[in-house]
Amino acid sequence: MFYRIGEACKKLDIQPYVLRYWETEFPVLAPRKSRSGQRVYAQEELRLIRRIKELLYEEGYTIAGAKKKLEAELSGDGLADTREGPPPSSTKVDSGAAKRIETLERGLREAAEEARSLAVLLGASPQ
Repeated sequence: MFYRIGEACKKLDIQPYVLRYWETEFPVLAPRKSRSGQRVYAQEELRLIRRIKELLYEEGYTIAGAKKKLEAELSGDGLADTREGPPPSSTKVDSGAAKRIETLERGLREAAEEARSLAVLLGASPQ
């Protein structure tokens, strides 16, 4: 079964422009085109897209880090931690504050990803 881009995005709860951007960043994500030139996605591609979304939005990877992590997983070496950025701080924080910080960081990452995607659509170079 194949899904057109709109159907795939609805099923995965992402916007089509985000998926098109991910296709430029993740070489492993290369959907077929229908006779009319529309992108069509098989179940395996939906699984890849779902994993990319998890890496970026839930696990906090950058695009570069998610790309490395996904490549490692697909090559069978899923143990590599390729997250970019400094290692977690060893300072103790109460669990309530830690949870709030995590929520804020996730929101900032999502906002930054959204801004980069919009910049690409508008033809600006993402920073």
